[in-house]
Amino acid sequence: MSGPVWVLPSRAPAAGLCQGGGCALMSRSTKFQQIVRGMNQVLDVPLTVKIRTGVQERVNLAHRLLPELRDWGAALVTVGNGDILSYEDANRALQTGVAGIMIARGALLKPWLFTEIREQRHWDISSSERLDILRDFTHYGLEHWGSDTQGVEKTRRFLLEWLSFLCRYVPVGLLERLPQRINERPPYYLGRDYLETLMASQKAADWIRISELLLGPVPPGFIFLPKHKANAYK
Repeated sequence: MSGPVWVLPSRAPAAGLCQGGGCALMSRSTKFQQIVRGMNQVLDVPLTVKIRTGVQERVNLAHRLLPELRDWGAALVTVGNGDILSYEDANRALQTGVAGIMIARGALLKPWLFTEIREQRHWDISSSERLDILRDFTHYGLEHWGSDTQGVEKTRRFLLEWLSFLCRYVPVGLLERLPQRINERPPYYLGRDYLETLMASQKAADWIRISELLLGPVPPGFIFLPKHKANAYK
């Protein structure tokens, strides 16, 4: 392994298969301790843990768990995430006195977000620059899975899942106010060129068209439905 390993007590029921393996671990101290200590013993990289503030609304547990997690062997603990999508969001989070911040979905919507935070600016990235990022992604996919039919379609599936998030980004030059909020779903709009309009589409058929620009035609009968299956997608 080459990086930190995360234990993620999440609110999502599927994460623990409805068997207490998600955020319920926060109220199961013995089980949680066994998992953290056990993983820490077998890993040769730092163990980091992401937790919520609590399991129930307005009943916080995190402040009690933090010193225990340190004693159990966690090298770093992240409490939730701040839905960071701009350098302003990052600055606001850092002003609370935390040692660092975690970027989650924001990196799926804006993979150039880290540049914006580092340079403290909004990047009005062009559609061609965004396509170059996608091209790099497909290159890495083909390098990893192979450039045969199976490798191409494996890469395409991951690309399409990513495009189902990327389409939520609204170009800086088209926003009425800055910054864009992470939970804002943009209305239909025309981009400054055809590619920008295509990238803004909420339709899976258009994501497939983008994939064909990079990976060639899809196989006959190809169908794609994003894993999160949002009702807005067709």
